[in-house]
Amino acid sequence: MRVAILGLGEAGKMYAAAFAEKGHEVQGFDVREVEPLAGVTIAESVGSAVADAELIISLVAARAAVIVAEETRASASPGAVYIDLNSAAPSRKQEVAGVLGPEIKMVDGAVIGSVMRYGAKVHLLLAGAHADEAARAMQAIDADTEAIGGEIGDASQRKLLRSVFMKGLGALVTESMRAGEETGEVGWMRKQIADAVVDGEAALDRLYEGTKIHATRRSFELKDSLAQLQEHAGASVNWPVTRGALDVHSYWSREGQSDLSAELAKVPTAAIGDGGDRLGLVDSAIKQTWPSRPIAGKAFTIHTREGDNQALHRALKEVVPGDILVVSGGGFTERALMGELIAQRAQNAGIIGMIIDGAVRDVDELAKLDFPVWARAVSPAGPYKTGPGRLGVDVSIGGVVCRHRDYVVADADGVVVVPAESAEQVLSSGQAVVKDEAERRTKIQREIAKKTADQVT
Repeated sequence: MRVAILGLGEAGKMYAAAFAEKGHEVQGFDVREVEPLAGVTIAESVGSAVADAELIISLVAARAAVIVAEETRASASPGAVYIDLNSAAPSRKQEVAGVLGPEIKMVDGAVIGSVMRYGAKVHLLLAGAHADEAARAMQAIDADTEAIGGEIGDASQRKLLRSVFMKGLGALVTESMRAGEETGEVGWMRKQIADAVVDGEAALDRLYEGTKIHATRRSFELKDSLAQLQEHAGASVNWPVTRGALDVHSYWSREGQSDLSAELAKVPTAAIGDGGDRLGLVDSAIKQTWPSRPIAGKAFTIHTREGDNQALHRALKEVVPGDILVVSGGGFTERALMGELIAQRAQNAGIIGMIIDGAVRDVDELAKLDFPVWARAVSPAGPYKTGPGRLGVDVSIGGVVCRHRDYVVADADGVVVVPAESAEQVLSSGQAVVKDEAERRTKIQREIAKKTADQVT
């Protein structure tokens, strides 16, 4: 069999040598100058490498895959099997197939496993109409192939999915060992990692389900872990995997958390502020536009250009009932970001209120609709509707950072943002403040009553 290997990096050299050792005629090409390989002819161009080849394996950089395919089409024989083993998105593989045309038998290939460990016998996923034929060709070097058929791009999709775990695992191990180095616990950390990765599916289930069940407790533990690492290594050293793990646990903490909105709405913002170290309190310039009832709910965040409400219209299609729109409008007060019509649409979508760092209008109508709105100002001027704007991002609202799905509580005193991962603690602290104030108020009233009684007698 005549084989062309395009790209003579680590994997390309490996496959070229494997086919040559089995007695096949091998032509190789690389844009860089490469050392001679036993049994392999180094071609001067893609065209000369693929001419008359029955099997063509592309192992070039993903960005060059289309260019190499174009050069291949001009010289390859009709019916040649072309395995694209480049690590690229499915769309890139489909683009390569389109360039090659129907006369070249394009196969989407993906290397699954370690080339360093398994060599030419590393597991290959092969997708597309000619996957079986490609698998038979690769059996010439005893490659471990799996022809999954399907469409061009299916093998690459699986490889990219696997990379989420494998590359993430590599990053995790690297950062964990670095943490061991910083704290003088390399040997102990190494044993912890080795012991944790040998239980197969049992370990998978334990980690996956345990993360979701214990997310809240573990998120606090990770905060302490991050603080310890920063203490040992200094603030200049970054810990991206640990931060990412904290973000993941915080996410599951929020997902698994019961909706505390109804309970939070019963606690005055002043008490929540007092119970939460007086943090999260929004600029006092953002006030009720009319004397509405208190509200509490999860934030649907919007970041919009000053005086432009296009993003609000888009958000109305994505909210869930019970949400509060939190709009960062840059504090601009000369154009209203919403009024009666948006309020009606918001009510229809189940939104219970809005917090806007900007201006609104139609205040009388908002009151008639019983739609609570807190804003920085009231202006009769209407908004622009051209964008841009972003949905579900971290925003600054009255000097306070609000993340998408944090809790927001608003009443006659103002607005407070409650981080989702600490909502239960803040609620408990706020309730304790209310209870303490009630007890003190009762005590004061008793003292007044007693003083009054003594004066009468």
